[in-house]
Amino acid sequence: MRFLGRKRRAAPVEPRKNLWKGPQGERAGTEARLGKTTRRKALARWASVTIGMALMAGFIGMSVRYAGPALQALLEIKTITVEGSHHIDRQKVLDLAKVKPGTGLHHVVTRAIKEQVESHPWVKEAEVTRVPFHELRISLVERKPAAVIRADSQNFLTDAEGHVLTRLGQTDDEALPLLTGIDSKGLLEESESVRQVVASGIELAKLVGQTFEGRLQVNAENPSNLIALVQGVRFQFGEAALGEQWERFQRVKPTLKTLNFDGRGRGANEVDLRYENRIVVREGG
Repeated sequence: MRFLGRKRRAAPVEPRKNLWKGPQGERAGTEARLGKTTRRKALARWASVTIGMALMAGFIGMSVRYAGPALQALLEIKTITVEGSHHIDRQKVLDLAKVKPGTGLHHVVTRAIKEQVESHPWVKEAEVTRVPFHELRISLVERKPAAVIRADSQNFLTDAEGHVLTRLGQTDDEALPLLTGIDSKGLLEESESVRQVVASGIELAKLVGQTFEGRLQVNAENPSNLIALVQGVRFQFGEAALGEQWERFQRVKPTLKTLNFDGRGRGANEVDLRYENRIVVREGG
């Protein structure tokens, strides 16, 4: 019975296998399986997104390639409407707008056209609107002539804010008040000081024109002493508010029996309003 006493051979040493079971082992296995599943899903999701973006880019490219000409034809400008133009020629507005034939509405930069049109002296404000499908509309607000400025033996037409609208040369417009004594360089450069003087002269013309008919002439050589001439009578205004000075004259006007507005200089022909709380009337000689 020799074989009964023989020792068994030891099993070869192998890496230890975690074969034990229990809650911890099951949890580790579950987490490993979930990790693999999550990675597979993330990879599939990224693949789907990439493929979708590629397909979309291709679709957009094809759309632009084939729909571009159709869109251009659909939105091609065929009519340019100009509204509110009275003193400025329509063709001049079109030249300023610089819209080329065949341009699409979607290619028009309305702000640029607005600035180009408003560069014209007569244009106070411009509005540019796209009207589907083939119309571009340009609506103008023009400046209104308010006075004729005589400077350096030339006449200039201005609006109430002192903006020069055009040169009249030797021609005139007797329906508008005439301002003299204005610096021509400052007028053409539209300096703020000159514009204020012009605005004051026009304001004075409106005040006097509400009472007396006939063309008013204003000498604005000295801005603090504006001189207005109407119907042969000269009015001198000081630095106080023009409206207050004219209102003072209106109150005492009925008592000024010697003041004649006949344009011939008979009787008193100068009214000095420069002094506070009193009016000086002088006779012409």
